[in-house]
Formats: sequence, C-alpha cells, structure tokens
Amino acid sequence: MDITRRDLTVAGLGAMAAGSLATPAMAAEGLVADLPEGLDEFALAVEAYIYAYPLVTMEMTRRVITNVAEAEGSRGPMGHLIKLRQYPDAKFRDVTAPNADTLYTTAFFDVGDEPWVVSLPDMKDRYALFPMLDGWTTVFDVPGKRTTGTDAQTFVVTGPGWEGKLPEGVTQYKSPTSIVWLLGRIYCTGTPEDYAEVHKLQDEVKLYPLSAWGKDWAPPEGKVDPSIDMKTAVREQVNNMDAIEYFTLFAELLKRNPPTDADAPMVAKLAELGIVPGQDFDKTKFDPAFVKRVPQLGFARIMMHFKFSDGDVQDIDGWGFTTKTGIYGTNYMQRALVTAIGLGANRPQDAIYPTSLKSDSGLIKRAYNGSEKYVLTFKKGLTPPVSGFWSLTMYDADYFFVDNPLNRYSISARQPLKANPDGSIDLLIQHESPGADKESNWLPAPKGKFILMMRLYWPNESNPSIIDGSWTIPPVKRVS
Repeated sequence: MDITRRDLTVAGLGAMAAGSLATPAMAAEGLVADLPEGLDEFALAVEAYIYAYPLVTMEMTRRVITNVAEAEGSRGPMGHLIKLRQYPDAKFRDVTAPNADTLYTTAFFDVGDEPWVVSLPDMKDRYALFPMLDGWTTVFDVPGKRTTGTDAQTFVVTGPGWEGKLPEGVTQYKSPTSIVWLLGRIYCTGTPEDYAEVHKLQDEVKLYPLSAWGKDWAPPEGKVDPSIDMKTAVREQVNNMDAIEYFTLFAELLKRNPPTDADAPMVAKLAELGIVPGQDFDKTKFDPAFVKRVPQLGFARIMMHFKFSDGDVQDIDGWGFTTKTGIYGTNYMQRALVTAIGLGANRPQDAIYPTSLKSDSGLIKRAYNGSEKYVLTFKKGLTPPVSGFWSLTMYDADYFFVDNPLNRYSISARQPLKANPDGSIDLLIQHESPGADKESNWLPAPKGKFILMMRLYWPNESNPSIIDGSWTIPPVKRVS
C-alpha cells in the first residue's frame, strides 16, 4: 500500500469543512502546499497511520471493555467471560455496528505468557460460531457450526512462538498475537423462552489458563484504571489522538503483537518514522508539523475507501458489500475500513454485511432520512439464501442503534412477517408507525439520517448466492 500525492489530495477533499468559502480544489491545493518540506514523509506517515489503525483500535477497545472489576453487561476484566443476556440497546457505544441477532459470549485474554483453554458445550444443532481475532483484527480461527459442528468441544489457544505440550484430545489454535478477542455468537430469537435456553449454553462455556487445567479456577477480580475514558466511543478516542500519542502506543503494542512476515516491506518503511518492532517510538524521527494532520488525513483516507475501494467493496443496487473481511493479508486499507465501521467482522464464509447509505429511487440517490418512507421488497421465495440466518439492521449515521418505541433494531424472519397477496414480502423502513396491522414488517428509523445493514450469516456459496452474484439484495425504494 503506497499513499500517493493523489491519495492525499482526495483525502484532503473529504476532510475539508463543508462550509469552506474556498472551492474544494483550492482547499486541497492549500493543504498540500501548506505542508513543510517532505511531502513524501507525510505520505509515509499517513500510510503508517492506516496500517496501525486496527491494532490501536483493538487495544483501545480492549481497554474500555476490560476496565471493570467484574463481568457485567457488555464489559468484563481480562480473562473473564462476558455473557450478554439480551440484545444491546440504543445506549450501547462499545463497538460500532453492534449485532441484534445473537447473544454474545466474549472475552479478551492474553496468550503472550501462556495458552488459554476454551470449552464449548453441546449446542444441540443451534447456530453458533466462536471466531477468534488477533490484535490486528484477523480472524485466525472459527470454531462453530459451519466448521467444527455443534457438539461439545475443547481447544487451546497458544500465542506467538509458544512451544510446549498440550493435554490429549484438545485442538490447538495458534494466535499470531498476544491479544486475543473471543467473539462468540449464539443465535437467539429474542423471546423469553429462547433467552433462557441460550443463557444455559452461555453458562456452560468455560475459559481458563492452561496452568489451571484440571483444577478449580476462578478469574481474579479486575483492576480498574480511572484514567481510561469509559464514556467516549472507542473510535472517537482513537481518532482524537495526535500522531505522537498514536504511534507511541502503536510501537508499544508491537512488542507483544508482532507484524506478519508478509508485512516486512511495511516494517521497513516504519523504521523511517522511528517505529521499530520491539522498540519504543523514536519521536525525534517524526516531523512535529505532521502531528495533527496525519490523523485527520489518515482517517479521511480510510473512510473514503468505502467509496473508492478498487474493487474491495462492491456496489449493487445501492448495497455496498465486501467478501474481503476477517482475513486481509497486506490489504491494509481494507482492514482499516472494516475496523472503523465493523470491528469484529467475520470471514465471508461466515457472514457478509451489505450496507446501504442511500435509496435507489430516482435519478439522484439521496441519503436515507427519517422524514421519508422506504420499502425493501423480496419477491416470493427470494429472501436471503443462507444456512444460518439473515437480518436487516437500522443504524444512525455513526453506526449505532436507533432508539425507537418498539426497541426493534433489526428485522428478520424471526418477526412474523406478513406476505403480500402475491407472496412477496415488504420491509417498511420509516420513522412513523405504518399502523398496527403492518408493524410486524416495520423497521423504525430515526428522524434524521440513517444507515441500513443486511447480515447474511453462513451465506450460500452457490446458486442462489450473494457470493457468486446469482442472488442480489433488492434496492430500497423511496415511497414518499
């Protein structure tokens, strides 16, 4: 990934204030012209910012989620299982694009010093998956119904360079980094009865260090750091860092979360900025004139990749989606984008997340707004083809849930959707209720702008399939 002068100019356009009196071209030219000597160094710093974004974001997420004395709600100390007992609500701000279709059983743990053991109960054929993310957000393994089945299973997660003997009969999963995020999901219809069934399964999931094998063990109480901001959304915290703070943290994280062998060319570039794996950040090699501008341009460039992705993101009938999630190789821009708008994304074989920002009605596509009404229609027999489940989720402009009178954040087959006389199904997307007789098909929208995300879990890989293009999501039409 090489950041060019054109990339900087395009990112600059995206970062300009909408109310600027200067034309965008003049503003961008001014941004570049105003830089001191060393535009190439500035471009390299932006490239490094994008490369580091997932690791820094993962660490800040870990800090916020684990900065509690005991597991409660969506947070829990390191090595504690966090068991969400009901779907998140509109106040949830820990992770962007949260899920309202499954109950999470998650944990952060550190395998840098010793391996950790995970034990899953018999899921009784219920859909579940337990992906594990490393510090760079790569999904390095995915136990679950699609891969390992739903029978009871025990596995051990080992860290970088670990060598040792494991108990007989357990599977070894190798994490490339010390940081591991277990992000288990168990499908739940959301009824009181099904909540109770899933709660039993959650309580049977076990997590403990390998040294506690065969022993009675309970995780120690967590230590609370009062200096950690527990109120501001993680993405805002990351984006508010200046370049010195950002790269200082990044260099510290590299000590226990090493780059891959494939990252060698990028690692060589980092050294020019004073970033060397295993060492502290050498600030003397970083131009202080870049301190504020690198984060601004870096994040603008990341977000523009959604629109100018060189094929990483497809756009069909107003739905943008990608099959490049979970495993990224050296596609650092794509990895950073997914981190920014969907941290915790699965491999495409497990889930695809088509997202729509604008309606497909008329010659000019307009951003969704709750002042208007929209409809998404599935023709008879053409609901999303999946082996797991599908849903349509409503988010505000910042990818968080929208408060509404039904406390409904997604709509799917678990609602008693009413079909039209011809067998088609309309999903009604609007702020005001469509009436009691149509509320089963209603996805409530905010008064202002919003975003739609479709979740396709375990999508078909052959006809009909979104993967091979033999099935596509219908466009969302504006009706008034």
